[in-house]
Amino acid sequence: MQRENKKINKIDGRNLKIAIIVSKFNVDITEKMLQGALEVLRINKVKKNNIEIVWVPGAYEIPLACQKLAKEKKYDGLVAIGCVIKGDTDHYYYISQEVSRGIMDVMLKFSLPIGFGVITVNNLKQAKDRANERCNKGKEATEAVLDMTYAFPFKSIVR
Repeated sequence: MQRENKKINKIDGRNLKIAIIVSKFNVDITEKMLQGALEVLRINKVKKNNIEIVWVPGAYEIPLACQKLAKEKKYDGLVAIGCVIKGDTDHYYYISQEVSRGIMDVMLKFSLPIGFGVITVNNLKQAKDRANERCNKGKEATEAVLDMTYAFPFKSIVR
């Protein structure tokens, strides 16, 4: 059972630069998560021209895109959005684990907050339940990044 986090912090994000990395695989789900992420950035006054959206083929490619963007040292935070749905083989476990590890490695190597919006679910219904108006993991991942940029001045580390 999922718990809902009702508390949403609003910050002044006018000076923040955020990149969102989105998987094209399961795009019907990731696109809804992207819309949720963009809504959070809008609410927190992040300027449209300070938001970059990078599309990658699948979840497995997200860590490399995160690393390339982190190396540019121009973003205050990244948001990783993907959807991995369990199938009949073990492929799901390998992808899920490596994507998670890869994103964490980039976050720690570059001291750059990365919102983890890569959902790993058993079926399409669970994915849809995590990419809608009531519960949107793209929103939650973006809120986490904004909270981290507000709580810790990462700019001094990455720039």
